Amino acid sequence: MIEWASPARIRPVTSPIDFSAPSEHVARVLIGAVVTLDGVGGRIVETEAYDREDPASHTFSGPTPRNAVMFGPPAHVYVYRSYGIHWCLNFVCREAGHGAGVLIRAIEPLHGIDVMRERRGLEPLKLLCSGPGRLAQALGITHRNNGMSLLEPPFNVEAASGEIAIVTGPRIGITKAMDVPWRFGLAGSKYVSKPFPKA
Repeated sequence: MIEWASPARIRPVTSPIDFSAPSEHVARVLIGAVVTLDGVGGRIVETEAYDREDPASHTFSGPTPRNAVMFGPPAHVYVYRSYGIHWCLNFVCREAGHGAGVLIRAIEPLHGIDVMRERRGLEPLKLLCSGPGRLAQALGITHRNNGMSLLEPPFNVEAASGEIAIVTGPRIGITKAMDVPWRFGLAGSKYVSKPFPKA
């Protein structure tokens, strides 16, 4: 049974990221965190949570060769290709065997911006990583990153500090459980992939 998320306002940041927690919790905590791959990356401003009991999740029907990493230990990277075109970056959550994760939908570019622009072939900062496919291309994410640990190089994840204002809404681009409010964003960010519904 899906645990429904309640609207979030201000989240005080008091501890490092616990990837063994439920995905909807990790998706919130990741807002404001900084992720880099080989020194290229930025502040996470948009995420989506997925769980094995969630019909929209890749793990809903059980383990397969494609989603095996999602059933592995937490704090690892799950990479899949969307519509056969774009790579997507996900962080595995919960205990091994459960099958949950967080899709990283958008980041605010902070590090290696020239590298991102070269990879993406464009200049506007707000468009470099505003969407999972754009983000993966900018960071150089491919299937070779599938299964890598988030706790050691080439990845680095730094928890946010201070108070973070978070907005929530329904997830994007799915056909099942569309009304579950497991999309989270940094309030007021111009780097999210799409605006959040007004309360």
